[in-house]
Amino acid sequence: MKILIVSGAFFPQNSPRSFRTTQLVKELARQGHEVRVYIPNIKYDFSELLKEYKTLDIRLCINLTWNDIKLDSTGLKYWIHRIIRRILIYFLEYPSIQWYLKMPQILKNENGYDLLISIAVPHPIHWGIAKCIKKGMNFSDTWVADCGDPYMGCQTASYKPPFYFSYLEKSFCKRADFITVPIESAKMGYYFEFRNKIKVVPQAFNFDEVIVSEKYVPNEIITFGYAGSFVPGEREPRSILEYLAKINLDFRFIVYTMQRKLIKDFIPILGEKMVLKEYLSREQLLFEMSKMDFLLNIENDSTVQRPSKLIDYALTKRPILSVNSQQINKEKIIQFLNRDYSQQYVVNNIEDYNIKNVTNKFLELAKHKHVK
Repeated sequence: MKILIVSGAFFPQNSPRSFRTTQLVKELARQGHEVRVYIPNIKYDFSELLKEYKTLDIRLCINLTWNDIKLDSTGLKYWIHRIIRRILIYFLEYPSIQWYLKMPQILKNENGYDLLISIAVPHPIHWGIAKCIKKGMNFSDTWVADCGDPYMGCQTASYKPPFYFSYLEKSFCKRADFITVPIESAKMGYYFEFRNKIKVVPQAFNFDEVIVSEKYVPNEIITFGYAGSFVPGEREPRSILEYLAKINLDFRFIVYTMQRKLIKDFIPILGEKMVLKEYLSREQLLFEMSKMDFLLNIENDSTVQRPSKLIDYALTKRPILSVNSQQINKEKIIQFLNRDYSQQYVVNNIEDYNIKNVTNKFLELAKHKHVK
């Protein structure tokens, strides 16, 4: 097949959408499909990747010329920048709205594909392709709009988006042949009239690239970890850390995150019991976490979203402690700290997340459209 992919994230970026795009692109090319992917202007040398995957073509398509407002100032200036940044993001989806505005120019010479896959976030990627199609541009036989989270129906956002963005969301939902979401319950985050075209295609991982510790050895001091971002008020560890600070047990809680500000006040309280670390590559991270006694998952207070890290965690083969930060289960936490993992979260049907199986689900959508 001849396949066109548009995404806002790609290797070496470290994010769920980057992993989604990179794994999908590599597997499609490995299978021999002719793949062209449009990504932001990432400063990286892709020559080795292109050498390995002969049918892959990477196009650096967009510079966010309206730069995001940095919050590296202090005092009054910091708060002014923060307020302006929040206003621009909320009312204009700034700066990612440029995907919507520039998409006709980006894809002006593209046509003749069997399959087009657009990957959000950011959602303006979908909006921009819908805009192109509305203008009469015809890229492919089948358009699949892949969504990690819903937009208007997102339950973890701090604020509900302004009503006028619903027109853009409905526009892409109307024109896409299929909308793919990672879990069945995510369908409820979309407008009822489009749910018949929503298909479940879970997060994907190349199992061949996963390296874990060959033989787990319990740590002398029980050690557990968390990796990823926090969502203030929804998916954050403060209530868990407050409880851990009261427990008269020794442990090591290793946290890989870029959002240290949210938990830095617990550093003097927990002392050596909590260790903050920078992000690692996915491969390194899984290896390090496979040596821990168990892993912590902080649940979304949402029925339509589920952290993709659960699949990463499952691949480490370590027990998963899954807790709701709004109403923590203290008994379960104590059980895990005492090495009782009887209430661990289990990820079923792990092969569903194998990149080979996930890639085939996308290809089947194109074939299904063709048969119809």
